[in-house]
Amino acid sequence: MEAKKVWFTDNRIYIQTEDGKHLWQSLLWYPRLMDATDEQRADYELEPFGIHWETIDEDVSYESFLYKEHEPVTDLSRALKSFPEINISGVARQMDIPRSQMAAYICGAKNPSIKRKKEIETHLHTLGRRLMKVSV
Repeated sequence: MEAKKVWFTDNRIYIQTEDGKHLWQSLLWYPRLMDATDEQRADYELEPFGIHWETIDEDVSYESFLYKEHEPVTDLSRALKSFPEINISGVARQMDIPRSQMAAYICGAKNPSIKRKKEIETHLHTLGRRLMKVSV
């Protein structure tokens, strides 16, 4: 598969393939593209196996547009991917959750219990309150 056209709409990246199909993915999987300017997004190269953005050091494979999940599937996954500036490894460490387990929650490979979701939510809210107290 190869892309003939690339465009962005509503926090999604779309491609048109050589056979005319339109495929998309959520930009939540690609924080550098999410944060990129329109000019940076437009500065890409179509390569044999994917799309490359030199200025933001990002690559998206054509194959990834065929993955089952176009966007994060759980509310927790969507929430955590919406804030890539949060160091999830640090959050996991502070909460005494194995990093691999937190990573599994984020990618949707595992679903946390209701209790665990609440613990993560509470911890993130506490982190937000601590950030609100910062003065520079």
